[in-house]
Amino acid sequence: MARDMATHFLVTIVDAKEYFEYTPGILRCYVKPKHFDALSFNLHPVIEDRMGCKFIWGEVTQLNDNQTAHIKPMFQEKEEIIDFDYCIIAAGCNFGPFKPKGESLWFPTVHNIGREVSEWKHLDERFIEGRRRHMFEEYAMLKQLQSEKARVMITGAGFIGVEWVTELEHFFHGLDLSIVDMLPRPLGPLPDGAAKYCTRYMDKKGINGIYGTKIADGKVIKVVFNPETKKLDETEIGWDAVGFKDGARPDKDYVCVGVKASNYFMPPKTLSTGGPMGGQWIVMDKTLAVCEVDRDNSDKKARDNFILDSNGKVKRWCADSAGYARVYAVGDCNFGCVMGKGAPGDWPIPPIPKISYPGEEQAVVAARNVEKTDHLIFHNKDEDCFGTKIEISEMHWPWGAGMFATSLGPHDACFVVAANWTKSSGFTVLYGSLSAVQKEFIEHSKVDECSMGFLGRAIWHFVHHTPVHLWGGGPRWGY
Repeated sequence: MARDMATHFLVTIVDAKEYFEYTPGILRCYVKPKHFDALSFNLHPVIEDRMGCKFIWGEVTQLNDNQTAHIKPMFQEKEEIIDFDYCIIAAGCNFGPFKPKGESLWFPTVHNIGREVSEWKHLDERFIEGRRRHMFEEYAMLKQLQSEKARVMITGAGFIGVEWVTELEHFFHGLDLSIVDMLPRPLGPLPDGAAKYCTRYMDKKGINGIYGTKIADGKVIKVVFNPETKKLDETEIGWDAVGFKDGARPDKDYVCVGVKASNYFMPPKTLSTGGPMGGQWIVMDKTLAVCEVDRDNSDKKARDNFILDSNGKVKRWCADSAGYARVYAVGDCNFGCVMGKGAPGDWPIPPIPKISYPGEEQAVVAARNVEKTDHLIFHNKDEDCFGTKIEISEMHWPWGAGMFATSLGPHDACFVVAANWTKSSGFTVLYGSLSAVQKEFIEHSKVDECSMGFLGRAIWHFVHHTPVHLWGGGPRWGY
């Protein structure tokens, strides 16, 4: 996105860490630390030399509606204020929903507010070496647990939990592993075929699957959906029922459920009052422009909290005098949907999974809208070179948001396509060693693309820049 825009704009990228890492593959780095070299690179040479953009290594502490941003540079005590014509927020999220600031292994602790309460304050993960040292420490701890044949419990049997427990089983054989989830099977939202395949794999490897169960305050609770009340009935069953007899407890537990917002730099009126794990997600309209919510009416349903302008449209935050948006939010930092009345399938944008593909698709739409706005305002153009009227593009539910590649160790995996917001939707189209090779190909080609490698860019460019959309909710002739 930034490279494409650099041909028309002066682009500056701000990041609180000095490196890029490919998050979907980061789990393996804790069980095989040298793998981190294949998933990471320093940002400065790529952004400045290959992309032709400017890079600021620092943290954005405040974004203002007067088109300015407060930035704390890495090696400076005093904050700086820079102005912008357009801003695209792609700040991601955290993955530890029960930690004060969402700290987890899966994403580096880089924000100052998170580092203050970090469980690993002695490591500075804003540096690539600090991130690598964290992986060495976790690896050493896992080796110690392996030598003790310790009991390890993974809470959450979504694709992160399933990937983590199978990585542990492969690289640290001898651990006594359990995986627990409130749902009656692993990979809850995905099709039955994927769940059955992964269940068979974990059973074959001796991983203890505990489903329809939750662990809370040291208690084991059986969870059953009651179709009459449409609520969950909970019954305490004790640790013995899940294989921990005679007072035994897990020696180590990992929580692999949910996501948590980390939009500390945004004003409260731009953040949701609801949503996953306590809300605080950046709200947006169908164009991905940041909007405002009425936080004084928290009793209202989330879809009714938007502030409307004099024309009855959702009020955009930081819009110019003509009403055009100047700030967009893409990827995991935003609310992930545009709510409406009725079931999620009837909403303007149904809930989008917080995975890489839809985030990249949103970035393409936001970048295109910046270009269109610039043509309309500063170039006085209302038609493109083909005589087509220039109109701001709207986001849709991207077809690629239904693709999930779930690793089962380094030699097995399963691949799902066409999943959507409906439970158990989609099709398991590939599994076994071929799927594992497919996931490795995706991983290495994506890292090459992000580092501006020719082969990776050649492979992935048309995924998000197809001139004609034959399926999905996108415009027929592209953006």
